[in-house]
Amino acid sequence: MIAVDTNVLVRYLTNDDVEQARKAMTVLAGPDVILLPHTVLLELEWVLRAAYDLPPETIHRSLLQVLGLANVQIEKADDVAKALSWYESGMDFADALHLALATGVDRLLTFDQRFVKAAKAQGLPVQHIPIPSD
Repeated sequence: MIAVDTNVLVRYLTNDDVEQARKAMTVLAGPDVILLPHTVLLELEWVLRAAYDLPPETIHRSLLQVLGLANVQIEKADDVAKALSWYESGMDFADALHLALATGVDRLLTFDQRFVKAAKAQGLPVQHIPIPSD
C-alpha cells in the first residue's frame, strides 16, 4: 500500500504539467493499493476551487473520478460518499466531510450560518451557536 500527495492527484486531474501528469497516471494505474487520507481529499477540493477556480460541479466529478480508481482506498468510504452527496447539494465540502465523519454525535455546533442553512436543508443536525449582542 502507498499514499500519494495531493499534487499527484492535481496533476492527474488537470494535466497542466504533461510530464508530471504522465507520471501521476502511471502511479495511479499501477499495481499498488493507494490509501487516500481524508486530509488529501480536503486539500484536493481546496486546490481545485482556490487555485484552479473550478466550479463545484467539476470538482465533484473530479473527486468521484479519483475515488472511482480501482486501486484507491479511503477510510470510512460510506461517510465520504455521504459528504459528496451533501457537497453536490450545495454544502461546503469541508463542512460536509466534518459532519459525515462526526458519527454518533447528537448535533454539530458551529458559528457558520451558511453551514447551518445548508445542513438544515438536508435535515442534518447542525446548530448555530448564538453570540449574545451587547
